[in-house]
Amino acid sequence: MHSRKQYLADVRKEYGGVDEKDRSRLLDEAQKRTGLHRKYLIRLLNQTPAARPKKGKRQRRAEYGAAAVTALIEVWDIFEQPCGQRMEAVLRSEVERLRKLGELRCSDLVAGQLGRMSASTIDRALRREKRVRRLGRHRNPNVQRLIYQKVPVKVAADWDTGEIGNLQVDFVEHCGRSTAGEYIHTISAVDIATNWWEGQAIAARGQHATKEGLSQMQPRFPFRIRELHPDNDSAMINDLLWDWCQGQKIRMSRSRPYKKNDNAWVEQKDWTHVRKVVGYRRFDTTGELRLLNEIYAVLRLYKSFLLPTIRLRSKERVEGRIKRVYDKPRTPYRRVMASREVGRKTKAELKAIYEGLNPAELYRRLTELRAKLEKTSSGKPEGLGKPSYRGPDIRIGRRSYPAARSAASAQDAHSAGS
Repeated sequence: MHSRKQYLADVRKEYGGVDEKDRSRLLDEAQKRTGLHRKYLIRLLNQTPAARPKKGKRQRRAEYGAAAVTALIEVWDIFEQPCGQRMEAVLRSEVERLRKLGELRCSDLVAGQLGRMSASTIDRALRREKRVRRLGRHRNPNVQRLIYQKVPVKVAADWDTGEIGNLQVDFVEHCGRSTAGEYIHTISAVDIATNWWEGQAIAARGQHATKEGLSQMQPRFPFRIRELHPDNDSAMINDLLWDWCQGQKIRMSRSRPYKKNDNAWVEQKDWTHVRKVVGYRRFDTTGELRLLNEIYAVLRLYKSFLLPTIRLRSKERVEGRIKRVYDKPRTPYRRVMASREVGRKTKAELKAIYEGLNPAELYRRLTELRAKLEKTSSGKPEGLGKPSYRGPDIRIGRRSYPAARSAASAQDAHSAGS
């Protein structure tokens, strides 16, 4: 359109100073170049630039003034700041009642305006107030990355609990009392069929670090990984990890957003295998990262080869109560050895590892490493800008550390003296 206006401006200069025959020739040429109707071209070429009417933006008179917006904000606060659609229903039914109760003071004109407001008008009127109060949307359900269309959703009822190699994966944060800055994360993975668990500490939660952590964990499983099932964390659901799974011929699925029970197996191990072992303190140094991986190297042998687990076989509702049936307690090692999906060579290697294990020595080594981690992390600030906080103790059975015993003895002596 801009080029057309420039062209017609040049034709207009020539059009005014020629005879009728040349005007007809110019009109034929302009009609061919612009595609406009001949009569419309005559009107455009006969006008001077100053004579052409200027079209300005039509100003619409505001229907709802400051009084209506002020009353709207009062009602909005009373009903816990709902969205425009819910607020529209509130205004239809509650404005007059609030006026009778004396909670809303406004004129009949303003009350009528509130009753006529649509949902979109309410959102526009409240836009500035939300910006001043910094009330942003918690999430945008309409914005979803394309990778989520590739990874299918899988719920707990969809799993084949007898097939070995289906892993649920999750992150455990070691941030202490503050999520500020960078801190260590643990990748926790458990096989649904055998309860075989593996853990790997990484320096920070990122796509490349997650991929490297899973690559280190993969050969430690005594079976082929068939499927990975994380939650909707962006460090797990991304193109990098998707391409890695495709290259390793591993299926990938995900849980539903905000549904932790879809990852029930790994959520349980997050507590029994990570939190109960290393606690809730903040770990963010290279030394702590090394100690965590040393602990997991011992813990995987201790938990998978020596500690029996009980698996749920079925549950049914009988007269208002849920009846659960469990199988016999067996270690993950025994479940792997009983499976026909694991080859003889792998079973022979696992048997050799099992026969070389000393349960008491493993327990002592695990206790020693946990005590060392407790000593390394004690007295640290729990986050950037946060006061120093010792955090929950890493409890090792019923034993306590020398520092804790000395503090307890001093307290007992003080009580005896008083």
